[in-house]
Amino acid sequence: MSHHIEDLLSEWQAAPKDGWVLAVVTKVQGSAYRKAGAMMLFHPLGKAIGMVSGGCLEEDLKRHAQRAIQYDVVVKVKYDARDESDASYQLGCGGIVELMLFPLTQSNHYLQLHLLTEKLNAGDPVFYELAMTKAGTAADKMSAAVVHVAEADYPLHDFQKAVMLTRAKKERTTQQYLIIPCRPRFHIAIFGGGLDAQPVANIAGQLGWKVTVIDERTSYARSYDFPNARIIKQSSTNLSDSVLCRFDAAIVMQHNLELDSAALKRLSQVPINYIALLGPPHRRDKVLERVQLTEADFHGVLSAPAGLALGGELPESVALSILAQCHGVLHNASQFALEKVML
Repeated sequence: MSHHIEDLLSEWQAAPKDGWVLAVVTKVQGSAYRKAGAMMLFHPLGKAIGMVSGGCLEEDLKRHAQRAIQYDVVVKVKYDARDESDASYQLGCGGIVELMLFPLTQSNHYLQLHLLTEKLNAGDPVFYELAMTKAGTAADKMSAAVVHVAEADYPLHDFQKAVMLTRAKKERTTQQYLIIPCRPRFHIAIFGGGLDAQPVANIAGQLGWKVTVIDERTSYARSYDFPNARIIKQSSTNLSDSVLCRFDAAIVMQHNLELDSAALKRLSQVPINYIALLGPPHRRDKVLERVQLTEADFHGVLSAPAGLALGGELPESVALSILAQCHGVLHNASQFALEKVML
């Protein structure tokens, strides 16, 4: 299981009335493994789901989670990795991490985690608004809201970072909210169900991404080779826009000029953030020439040759190279293309 918010919610949904505690990173100063908005869940019997650090704070947080459960109140925790007497000193990151632990109860509507689950499962990107309260606040005084990005009334331009927002309330009072962007897991399409596609699907699954493998050929894309992926046995030319528009990225690796050309032609007709084509530059030129396309015809990034220059030639290395680049594009990170060292 990955640590994506959908995986956390899936575990919680199995027994939501068990008296869980939601732990949220509310503020970070300096260096830290996770940033504000990181979440994890604690079960009253000791089970923990997710991570808010590199694994160094979670055991200590269990103790605070039990206190939140026992007294049914908000618990605030602060770890200062600069202080030798602090529990987090051995982390070595040198930062300060502040967290709040919220009991999830029927009285506070489980802080709207049911609605958050519903929206993410439907593919809707949302903001999770968590009202900040004082330590010791009773569970029934806590509140949260789930707001679709299209309906948000605040100018948040960077959807990938949580922010603290102060809003005016009645009688000249204010309320602080931690606004956490939550988007459905990334969804990638792999055009080609050969042996080298298996590590791509496996690594993507470990990242918490949804994977769909598309291959019309009978002896490819067998279900037992891709146990955690959806498989479509259909020609790329027959895929509808409604299917293709669900993908954030696509990797074309069918090792067949005709099939790869058809896939790229179809992918050029829909908005996809990242498209990768396996093979060297001269093969890319042949594929594009067959369907009279140029790199300018694609809505997002076309990586051909696919991936970053990480070295290695085994399928696992190639998969890592492609998914590392794809990850960077989807998260708006800076990187350079493999082609620069291949020419």
